[in-house]
Amino acid sequence: MNLSDGTTRPKPRPRPQVMRLTDAAAARIDELTKRADSEIVGLRVGIKNGGCAGQSYTVEYAHDILPTDEVVQDKGVKILVDPKAVMFLLGTEMDYKTDKMSAQFVFNNPNQTGACGCGESVQLTPAKVDS
Repeated sequence: MNLSDGTTRPKPRPRPQVMRLTDAAAARIDELTKRADSEIVGLRVGIKNGGCAGQSYTVEYAHDILPTDEVVQDKGVKILVDPKAVMFLLGTEMDYKTDKMSAQFVFNNPNQTGACGCGESVQLTPAKVDS
């Protein structure tokens, strides 16, 4: 892009995708989207304070896209990331696991520094971003 003084502005660095999905997570999100009682555009993912380790992940239906949402499209589905959670979720892989006793979304997060014994809450640090 040429500036008025004749110099060229460097192209902006591509933004990293905040999260990626496993095939199992994408299939579950697709299933949830199709069978929801009302029209949803995807799932909204965030972080809330609380629990014995200090924070926990949140996943809820998203009925609309907010101007501040970070939109992630992966494997044919859409997740919306709360802007306050972006730095805590950078590099995270969202998976969906089922076993004999439970079925849940699981976050494989490189920014997670600890978790409580019951698995309900986590301790996260903001991602370090290269400049």
